[in-house]
Amino acid sequence: MNVLGIETSCDETAAAVVDDERVVRSSIVSSQIDLHARYGGVVPEIAGRAHLELLMPVVAEAMSGAGLERPDAVAATYGPGLIGSLLVGLSAAKALAMSWDVPFVGVNHLEGHLFAPVIEEPALEWPLVVLLVSGGHTLLVQATAPGRYRLLGQTLDDAAGEAFDKVARFLGLGYPGGPAIDRAAKEGDPRAFRFPRAMADEGFDFSFSGLKTAVVRTVERDPGASTPDIAASFQDAVVDVLVTKAARAVADVGARSFCLGGGVAANSLLRLRAPEVGVPTYVPSMAMCTDNAAMVAAAGAFRLAHDGPSPLSLSADPNLSLPWTR
Repeated sequence: MNVLGIETSCDETAAAVVDDERVVRSSIVSSQIDLHARYGGVVPEIAGRAHLELLMPVVAEAMSGAGLERPDAVAATYGPGLIGSLLVGLSAAKALAMSWDVPFVGVNHLEGHLFAPVIEEPALEWPLVVLLVSGGHTLLVQATAPGRYRLLGQTLDDAAGEAFDKVARFLGLGYPGGPAIDRAAKEGDPRAFRFPRAMADEGFDFSFSGLKTAVVRTVERDPGASTPDIAASFQDAVVDVLVTKAARAVADVGARSFCLGGGVAANSLLRLRAPEVGVPTYVPSMAMCTDNAAMVAAAGAFRLAHDGPSPLSLSADPNLSLPWTR
C-alpha cells in the first residue's frame, strides 16, 4: 500500500509517498523561510496563501517521484498548527481522496514526529523516550508502542524553538533563530556566561521564559558583550536542561531507546550530547527533523490500519494534543 502524505501545519509545504514497509518512495518539501525572514517569524496569512500556491505542484512532484498515478490512501495533518495552513492541506487531501476514490485519514502532527524514528530506524527497541522539541512544542514522551504515548513533561511557557527564535531576534541574528544561534555559537565560548537552568532538578517539565529574560538583562547590563559568547552560553543552557531531563526520564521509565524529534533536533550541540542519556540513541536525519510529509504518511498508514479511514467531516484542530494513555 502506498500512502500519500500532506503536511501544511506551519510554513513548510510538503508531500511524500510512503509504502506499507515504511519505505519513503518520494518526499518533497517546499520551504517558506525566505517569505517570512523579513518579518522575523511566520506570518500566518502569508503562510496560508503560499500553501495555496505551492501544494498541488508539490503533490504532483511527489507522485511523479514515486512513479504513481494514484495512491492507495491520502493522509494529511489536521492539527496542531496554524488554522489557515492546516485547512489548505486538509481540504486538498479530502478532495484528492474523493477524486481518486481512496481512503482519507487525518494525522496528528505530533504523532507524525513520533513516527520519524520508525521510518529511519525500524529496529528501535521499545519502550522509547522521545524528546520532541520545536518552535511550538517541547515534550518528553514515553512511547511503549506505536500509538501508545504517555506525557512525561512539557514546557510551561516558551517552547525551546520559540526561545531560540526570540533570543536570535533580540541579538539581531535573523530568522529562523535555531540555525542562527547554532552558527553564532560555534564562534563563542559557552562558559562566558552562566545562564540559569530553570527547573533542571525538578520533574520533567520545562521553562525557558526566564532564560530568555536573563539573556536580555545580561546584554542590557553589558551592551558590548560578545554576541557569539551570548549565543553559545544560551544554547548551552537550553541543551543542558533538555539532556538532563531526558536522561532522568529514560532512567525513570526504564526506556530501552531514546529519540530526538522536531526542528530543534537539528541543533548541533543537542545532537552531540543526546547520547549522554545512557541508552541507544536515535538522532534523526536533518530531513526528518523539520516538518515533512513522510512522517505524516507513515503515521497515516498506522492510523488507517488500526482505526480505519477518517470521516470527510474531520475539522482542523490548531490545538490538537496527542492521544495520551495512562
